Formats: sequence, C-alpha cells, structure tokens
Amino acid sequence: MALSDLNPVERNEEGIAAVLGILKQRLGERFQTGQAIRTQHAHTTTYIPTQAPDGVAFPETTAEVQEIVSACAAHRVPVIAFGVGSSLEGHTNAPGGGISVDTSRMNRILAVNPQDLDCTVEPGVTREDLNRHLRDTGLFFPIDPGANASLGGMAATRASGTNAVRYGTMRENVLSLTAVMADGETVTTGKRAKKSSAGYDLTRLLIGSEGTLGIITELTLKLQGIPQAISGGVCPFPSVEAACNAVIATVQMGIPVARIELVNALQMRAMKSYSKLDYPESPCLFVEFHGSDAGVAEQAETFGTIAEEYGGGPFLWTSVAEERTKLWKARHDAYWSSLTLRPGAKGLSTDVCVPISRFAECVTQTEADIAEMGLIAPIVGHAGDGNFHVLVLMDVDDPKEIAATEGFVARLNMRAIGMDGTCTGEHGIGQGKIGFLRHELGHSVDIMRTIKRALDPLDIMNPGKILPAD
Repeated sequence: MALSDLNPVERNEEGIAAVLGILKQRLGERFQTGQAIRTQHAHTTTYIPTQAPDGVAFPETTAEVQEIVSACAAHRVPVIAFGVGSSLEGHTNAPGGGISVDTSRMNRILAVNPQDLDCTVEPGVTREDLNRHLRDTGLFFPIDPGANASLGGMAATRASGTNAVRYGTMRENVLSLTAVMADGETVTTGKRAKKSSAGYDLTRLLIGSEGTLGIITELTLKLQGIPQAISGGVCPFPSVEAACNAVIATVQMGIPVARIELVNALQMRAMKSYSKLDYPESPCLFVEFHGSDAGVAEQAETFGTIAEEYGGGPFLWTSVAEERTKLWKARHDAYWSSLTLRPGAKGLSTDVCVPISRFAECVTQTEADIAEMGLIAPIVGHAGDGNFHVLVLMDVDDPKEIAATEGFVARLNMRAIGMDGTCTGEHGIGQGKIGFLRHELGHSVDIMRTIKRALDPLDIMNPGKILPAD
C-alpha cells in the first residue's frame, strides 16, 4: 500500500459549517471543535497521515446518535464512529472532514443474564470494564485483542486476539446488535436466542463493517464460564520454523489450547528488556490451557511432549495466577517493547492470516524477507489460528525507508493471499489495506460496494475506508 492509494474524499464545506452549528446548539459542551481533541480522534498509531474531523460529538443515548447522523445526512457530511482509537489501519481518520462520534459516554452495562450466558452493553463499555463487572458472576467475555478496546469498536473491526483459537472472534461471540444506519433510523439485528434462521444475517454484516454501514449503539454478547483451572507458560525453540511446526501439531492433535502465541527471537529480546522476563532470547511459544485441574495438567504435559519432538523446551508452566498475569502482560505490551529496539522510530503494525498448514512456511519466508531487506521488524502471532503480526520500525521522515516498508508489507500481504489466506486476520482494511482487498476477494468487492450504496447512498458513513475507489 502506498500513501497515494488512500481514497480521496471531497469536503463539503457548506454542509460541514451547517452541521457544526446544529450540533453545537444541540449538544453544548458535549460537542468539541478544538484542534487538540480533533487530532486525538484521528489516526495516530502508524505512519498513515492524521486526517482530523471537524468536530467531535459525545452522545449518551441511541437517540442522540440518531440526531447526529440525521443532521449529517441532511447536509451530506461524513460521520466517523470512534471507540478508544486503538485500531491500526486508519479507521478513525476523516479524509473528507466531518463529525467524529465518540461513544465513550455510552458505557452502561444494560443487562447480564447469567443463566443464559449473555449480556447486553452499550458500545463504549471496554472489555476490561465488562470483565470486572462480571467477576462475581463466574462468567467472563473471552475476546482479548490486547488493547483495552471498546466493545463497539471490537465488533466494528471484527476483533479477535489471544483467546481466538479456543473462543473464536467477535463474529462468533455477538448475538445481536442495535445500530443507527445512514438515514438516521435504528435497526436491531436479532434476539438473544443462540441461533436463528430468520432472514439475512445482518449481525454479521455489521460486524467488521468498520463503521461504513452504521454506528453500533448496543451489543448482546455471549459469555463463558470462568475455567476451574488455568495453566500457562513459555516454551523456547531452536527456530521459528520449529515453533510453528509445534503449533501445527498441537492444533491438529485437537489439544484444546486456549492461547498459543508465537514470539520470535527479536521480539523476545525486546520483551525481556522491557517487561523484565527471565526466558531465553530465542523463538518462544506462550501457551495457556483452560479446564479442570487434571485437564490443564494433562494438556500441559502433552504439549511439552510435542515441543520436545521439535527440539523445544523445557516447557515451564504454572497455575499461579500472578505469574501468568506477568507473562500475558508482557505479551500484550509487545508493541511498546518493540519500540525500544529503535528509539525514535515509529512502528507500522501489520498482520496476515493463513491456513494453519501454511503457517510455518509463511512466517519463515517473512523472516527471510526481513533479513534480506535489512529491516528491524519483530514478529508475534496468534499462532493457533494461523495469524501473525509484524511491527516494522522505520524513520517516517525518510522516503526510502517508507518505500521499503511498503514494499515489504505488499510482499507479505500477497504471500498470505497466495497461500489461500488473508491480508488481515484482525486489523481490518480501513485505509491501510484498501489496495489488497480486490486481490483477495475479486468480484466480491463489487458486491460489497452494491451493499454500501444501498445502505448509505450519500456515502457519509466513514467514507474512504475498506472499498477501493471506483
């Protein structure tokens, strides 16, 4: 992807001016136009240029979101949903200006139904907020993308994370949604039943739509019982290929692993220094098992045997919560630890996902690319489902480094697509991966555009994202 691939969106100066006046009058101090807060609500995580909105609204109800969207529709002004801003592909940028709708004040947990293992929340509730609220019920929400993301944002980007190998992604864990569509009307996509054959699956249509079809204002989510026992640990390997092959064997044997994360040697060096870990500076797998006391012990021992077959070990595992928490805190801080490898550089975080049988091949070829191109780019991966991330550290003021990084990312994306995989397992398309969507899905992109035009004929819902320009 080159910066020139970003979709241009024409500004509607007259309409924007009208909407700024309407929303200031309607929302008062809950509508802000200061430069600092507008910049904060645009994209700042990677090198994609920040494109700030013209105003930031802080609604507190679905009705207020309807009013905001209706005003923008009447004046043909873009609307960009905002959760906590942890997305990575320019999702919250405003290439044509417009209004950022910050859902952080819509943060109520509306209902918890322990007997049905579900709950209903507003979009501004974060995953950590929800799990703190659920702690005394014996339930938890398993999707863990690392960042303390908002649940509305997680649904909009079809988030997953470290637990996906056992519990799935947001796609499998959302029962229904309420959303405000481009015409200002609300739609509720389903009931609380665990399955339904009633009509089109609008829930899955909105999950992963990145705010381009509507703004999510309520979610009904599946919950899980907190496991009786959890064990986890770290296992070093002589090479990334050996670690990946151990992952493949573990998955294919049907061991019910809850988390199995790949960390390459460079990433391990950064994590050891940043998080004060005492593990070998070599490729490692971070592994966790959920179940009964006897079950997690048996699973850990079986995994240790598999690791030995690929030259790995020793597998050091524990059931002590404090030790496991330190381990996964280090994994979740991988982005920040990576930045220490090249102080002053910015990171471009990218991800791909391939069938598990191609995982080792894809990762080892990617490491070879990194070495050949002289890049500093640690790798971590949700290895159990064939998904891995690369963080390329670069000088964003050096055009040659930007070009080299873009070339590397393009090769990685096309490699994954060529292996019958995807250019993004969980980051989404946003602006950053628009150039690869047609390579991956072909004519399906035209079907997506037809849906977008039908539901948002004025193209006000997060324009310039996902779909390539005509």
